[in-house]
Amino acid sequence: MGFLDNSGDIILDAVLTDTGRMRLAKGDGSFKIVKFALGDDEINYELYNKDHADGSAYYDLEVMQTPILEAFTDNAASMKSKLISIPRNNLLYLPVIKLNEVFDTSATARHSTGHFLIAVDSTSETDLEINSSAVTNAGVLFGENPGGNGNRIRLDQGLDTNAISPGRSLDPLLVETQYMVEIDSRLGSIVSNTDSTKASVSFIDDDSIATYYLSRGTDSQFVMDIVDTSESTNQAIQGPRGTKLVFKIMSSLELNTSDYLFDTIGSTENFDAKDSATTSYKIIKTNVRVTGVNTGYRIDIPVKFCKKV
Repeated sequence: MGFLDNSGDIILDAVLTDTGRMRLAKGDGSFKIVKFALGDDEINYELYNKDHADGSAYYDLEVMQTPILEAFTDNAASMKSKLISIPRNNLLYLPVIKLNEVFDTSATARHSTGHFLIAVDSTSETDLEINSSAVTNAGVLFGENPGGNGNRIRLDQGLDTNAISPGRSLDPLLVETQYMVEIDSRLGSIVSNTDSTKASVSFIDDDSIATYYLSRGTDSQFVMDIVDTSESTNQAIQGPRGTKLVFKIMSSLELNTSDYLFDTIGSTENFDAKDSATTSYKIIKTNVRVTGVNTGYRIDIPVKFCKKV
């Protein structure tokens, strides 16, 4: 991997994703380019200088001469900021996706460590559910029996500004109708909040990252419209609201029945749990990545898979 020569003409550098290369290598006709994406991760637009002494032709000179990396195929590292196309050019605000930890502070908030804790077996579920003072721990999701408690992860989408009333409808162009959820398949899977039904995996890449596409209408257990248009304190979005994504995480069989991955890629940490204020747990830290397919907005959700020692 290196830098592109951008001293002269504009160069377009395009590569296939890992999945695209895999299908091309099969040679069975399954390879077909159906989507592409553009990114500008390296660009700092604050370098645009409208006060340049040499005139308007030099306003964007530093931006245009920014070193640009060659395209690379690792989906975990490439294009963290995807470009999107919106027909309107008079927008004052763009939609965001936010964790809603205020809807039900006992069920949608993170643990005090700043992560969602996934208890990977029944022993860990029982111990982590409450602390040593018999108070329920927020942010603890049951990994073996996801329906065993009401804790869940909820993300809200819309215009997060108090300059526009939440009673106003969100422009259909800005409503997120499909979410892409990525999680390490070695550690867990995405299940619904209502009945713990597993979401359908779209594909698993060479790094064992499982990708789910969840859409409004076809995946109504996961993606729903936000109907609350009041200035409520249990809403994460201040302005006009679009959709919400709600899900739980089921721990993998490997984590449930074995310590191998914990010992290989994990560490240990003490939690205030039922048995003790310093109960020792084996943990694996990771992120669940959620991307709005329409808006391109992306958020990483910090997660710890936990197993009582």
